[in-house]
Amino acid sequence: MPRGGRKGHKGRGKQFSNPEEIDRQMRVQRELEANGGAEKEESAGSDEDSSSDEDLSKKKSGVEGLIEIENPNRISQKNKKVTEIDIEAPKELTRREREEIEKQKAKERYMKLHLEGKTEQARADLARLAIIKKQREDAAKKRDELKKDTDESKAKR
Repeated sequence: MPRGGRKGHKGRGKQFSNPEEIDRQMRVQRELEANGGAEKEESAGSDEDSSSDEDLSKKKSGVEGLIEIENPNRISQKNKKVTEIDIEAPKELTRREREEIEKQKAKERYMKLHLEGKTEQARADLARLAIIKKQREDAAKKRDELKKDTDESKAKR
Protein backbone atom coordinates (compact mmCIF):
# COMPACT_ATOMS: atom_id res chain seq x y z
CA MET A 1 0.00 0.00 0.00
CA PRO A 2 1.43 3.42 -0.89
CA ARG A 3 2.15 6.04 1.71
CA GLY A 4 -0.74 8.00 3.07
CA GLY A 5 -3.15 5.05 2.86
CA ARG A 6 -4.43 5.99 -0.58
CA LYS A 7 -4.78 3.56 -3.41
CA GLY A 8 -3.28 4.21 -6.80
CA HIS A 9 -5.39 5.34 -9.76
CA LYS A 10 -4.32 2.61 -12.16
CA GLY A 11 -6.98 0.04 -11.32
CA ARG A 12 -9.98 2.33 -11.65
CA GLY A 13 -12.57 2.04 -14.33
CA LYS A 14 -12.69 4.64 -17.06
CA GLN A 15 -15.51 7.17 -17.05
CA PHE A 16 -17.07 8.11 -20.34
CA SER A 17 -19.45 10.99 -20.95
CA ASN A 18 -23.04 10.05 -21.70
CA PRO A 19 -23.92 10.91 -25.35
CA GLU A 20 -27.24 12.39 -24.21
CA GLU A 21 -25.44 14.68 -21.81
CA ILE A 22 -23.08 15.80 -24.57
CA ASP A 23 -26.05 16.61 -26.85
CA ARG A 24 -27.73 18.62 -24.09
CA GLN A 25 -24.57 20.65 -23.45
CA MET A 26 -24.17 21.33 -27.19
CA ARG A 27 -27.79 22.61 -27.42
CA VAL A 28 -27.31 24.95 -24.45
CA GLN A 29 -24.12 26.29 -26.04
CA ARG A 30 -25.86 26.94 -29.37
CA GLU A 31 -28.74 28.75 -27.64
CA LEU A 32 -26.32 31.04 -25.82
CA GLU A 33 -24.51 31.87 -29.04
CA ALA A 34 -27.83 32.49 -30.87
CA ASN A 35 -29.24 34.78 -28.18
CA GLY A 36 -26.04 36.85 -27.99
CA GLY A 37 -24.89 38.87 -25.00
CA ALA A 38 -28.38 39.99 -23.83
CA GLU A 39 -28.97 36.97 -21.64
CA LYS A 40 -25.37 36.93 -20.50
CA GLU A 41 -25.74 40.39 -18.95
CA GLU A 42 -28.99 39.49 -17.22
CA SER A 43 -27.64 36.21 -15.95
CA ALA A 44 -24.40 37.88 -14.85
CA GLY A 45 -26.30 40.30 -12.61
CA SER A 46 -28.27 37.52 -10.98
CA ASP A 47 -25.14 35.38 -10.67
CA GLU A 48 -23.35 38.12 -8.75
CA ASP A 49 -26.13 38.26 -6.18
CA SER A 50 -26.26 34.52 -5.82
CA SER A 51 -22.45 34.21 -5.74
CA SER A 52 -22.20 36.69 -2.85
CA ASP A 53 -24.80 34.64 -0.95
CA GLU A 54 -22.84 31.49 -1.72
CA ASP A 55 -19.60 33.09 -0.53
CA LEU A 56 -21.21 33.95 2.80
CA SER A 57 -22.53 30.44 3.20
CA LYS A 58 -19.12 29.00 2.30
CA LYS A 59 -17.41 31.18 4.88
CA LYS A 60 -19.82 30.17 7.62
CA SER A 61 -20.04 26.46 6.85
CA GLY A 62 -19.35 23.88 9.55
CA VAL A 63 -17.58 24.85 12.72
CA GLU A 64 -16.38 28.14 11.24
CA GLY A 65 -19.92 29.51 11.47
CA LEU A 66 -20.11 28.68 15.18
CA ILE A 67 -16.69 29.84 16.31
CA GLU A 68 -15.54 33.34 15.44
CA ILE A 69 -11.98 33.28 16.75
CA GLU A 70 -8.97 34.32 14.73
CA ASN A 71 -5.60 32.74 15.30
CA PRO A 72 -3.41 35.46 16.85
CA ASN A 73 -0.25 33.54 15.88
CA ARG A 74 -1.11 33.40 12.19
CA ILE A 75 0.70 36.02 10.18
CA SER A 76 -0.84 36.72 6.83
CA GLN A 77 1.44 37.66 3.97
CA LYS A 78 0.93 41.26 2.97
CA ASN A 79 2.01 42.11 -0.54
CA LYS A 80 3.40 45.59 -0.90
CA LYS A 81 3.03 47.60 -4.04
CA VAL A 82 6.08 49.23 -5.56
CA THR A 83 4.63 52.66 -4.83
CA GLU A 84 4.22 51.82 -1.13
CA ILE A 85 7.85 50.79 -0.60
CA ASP A 86 9.83 53.54 1.10
CA ILE A 87 13.35 53.52 -0.28
CA GLU A 88 14.53 56.39 1.92
CA ALA A 89 13.55 54.62 5.16
CA PRO A 90 16.48 53.51 7.30
CA LYS A 91 17.49 49.95 6.50
CA GLU A 92 17.47 47.52 9.41
CA LEU A 93 20.93 46.09 9.99
CA THR A 94 21.65 42.43 10.51
CA ARG A 95 23.02 41.20 13.82
CA ARG A 96 26.51 40.80 12.37
CA GLU A 97 26.52 44.29 10.90
CA ARG A 98 25.33 45.78 14.23
CA GLU A 99 28.01 43.90 16.15
CA GLU A 100 30.68 45.03 13.69
CA ILE A 101 29.64 48.68 14.04
CA GLU A 102 29.57 48.40 17.86
CA LYS A 103 33.02 46.83 17.79
CA GLN A 104 34.42 49.67 15.68
CA LYS A 105 32.86 52.31 17.94
CA ALA A 106 34.26 50.63 21.06
CA LYS A 107 37.71 50.54 19.47
CA GLU A 108 37.50 54.24 18.59
CA ARG A 109 36.42 55.12 22.16
CA TYR A 110 39.32 53.11 23.57
CA MET A 111 41.84 54.79 21.25
CA LYS A 112 40.51 58.21 22.22
CA LEU A 113 40.87 57.43 25.93
CA HIS A 114 44.28 55.88 25.26
CA LEU A 115 45.52 59.06 23.58
CA GLU A 116 44.25 61.11 26.53
CA GLY A 117 46.14 58.80 28.89
CA LYS A 118 43.11 57.59 30.81
CA THR A 119 43.47 53.84 30.22
CA GLU A 120 45.60 51.40 32.21
CA GLN A 121 47.70 50.58 29.17
CA ALA A 122 48.31 54.27 28.45
CA ARG A 123 49.40 54.90 32.05
CA ALA A 124 51.80 51.96 31.88
CA ASP A 125 53.19 53.21 28.57
CA LEU A 126 53.70 56.74 29.95
CA ALA A 127 55.44 55.38 33.04
CA ARG A 128 57.73 53.24 30.88
CA LEU A 129 58.50 56.24 28.66
CA ALA A 130 59.33 58.37 31.72
CA ILE A 131 61.77 55.73 32.96
CA ILE A 132 63.46 55.47 29.55
CA LYS A 133 63.67 59.26 29.28
CA LYS A 134 65.32 59.49 32.71
CA GLN A 135 67.80 56.74 31.81
CA ARG A 136 68.72 58.56 28.60
CA GLU A 137 69.21 61.84 30.49
CA ASP A 138 71.44 60.09 33.00
CA ALA A 139 73.44 58.51 30.19
CA ALA A 140 73.79 61.91 28.47
CA LYS A 141 75.04 63.50 31.73
CA LYS A 142 77.64 60.74 32.18
CA ARG A 143 78.84 61.23 28.61
CA ASP A 144 79.13 64.96 29.16
CA GLU A 145 81.11 64.42 32.38
CA LEU A 146 83.44 61.93 30.68
CA LYS A 147 83.93 64.35 27.81
CA LYS A 148 84.75 67.19 30.24
CA ASP A 149 87.16 64.93 32.14
CA THR A 150 88.92 63.95 28.93
CA ASP A 151 89.09 67.57 27.79
CA GLU A 152 90.54 68.64 31.19
CA SER A 153 93.09 65.83 31.14
CA LYS A 154 94.17 66.80 27.62
CA ALA A 155 94.40 70.44 28.63
CA LYS A 156 96.73 69.60 31.59
CA ARG A 157 99.21 67.84 29.41
